[in-house]
Amino acid sequence: MIRSRRAAFAAAALIAAAALAVLGVWQLERRVWKHELIAAVDARIGAAPVAAPGPDAWPRISARPDAYRRVTATGRFRHGDEVLVQAVTDRGAGFWVMTPLETPGFTLLVNRGFVTTNRRDPHARAAGNVAGAVTVTGLLRLTEPDGGFLRTNDPSAGRWYSRDVAAIARAKGLARTAPYFVDADASPNPDGYPVGGLTVVQFRDHHLVYALTWFALCALTLFFAWRLWRIRD
Repeated sequence: MIRSRRAAFAAAALIAAAALAVLGVWQLERRVWKHELIAAVDARIGAAPVAAPGPDAWPRISARPDAYRRVTATGRFRHGDEVLVQAVTDRGAGFWVMTPLETPGFTLLVNRGFVTTNRRDPHARAAGNVAGAVTVTGLLRLTEPDGGFLRTNDPSAGRWYSRDVAAIARAKGLARTAPYFVDADASPNPDGYPVGGLTVVQFRDHHLVYALTWFALCALTLFFAWRLWRIRD
């Protein structure tokens, strides 16, 4: 009876070890994918800008081929419909200024840049709210739905913790809005605000550590199974 129980435990340990090994291999595959993504993003950031994707391209936009692609668009800002999204940057705490840009055929949300708390009032940076046609160049970013960590966007109260394109478009009644937004580059705005070009391009790359952890657990589980098998009545 005892021997059969040990055999059952040993078999279960072998199954667990196989699962742990699969997880380790999966993390190594994820590491290869992450490195390819980082290389692709580095290439995009340094490339010449292309026209911001229009409605025909929207269904095909995704992270792997499009995130951080340099794009450009020309239109007129709707400064009266700007949204402030809470942000923490190297310059401290403040807000991203998200402003709709009306282009021929669609509306594009542009993160014009960062403002400190004492500049959140548009009147405190009125010189930067240029009227007329403007051309914006920056990085294509995917929408950030729902909110931030442990904080949910509250459109009715005007509290935004993430750059949720669809929610902002609904709150401001924007029609035909692109499903992405653009982080404006460091081209200076009049009077210096908002401050663009603060996009942080950083990817977590802990896959090798995770893989080694899974493989170590696999080895320990195999050792446990071997010990059970070696025990004699």
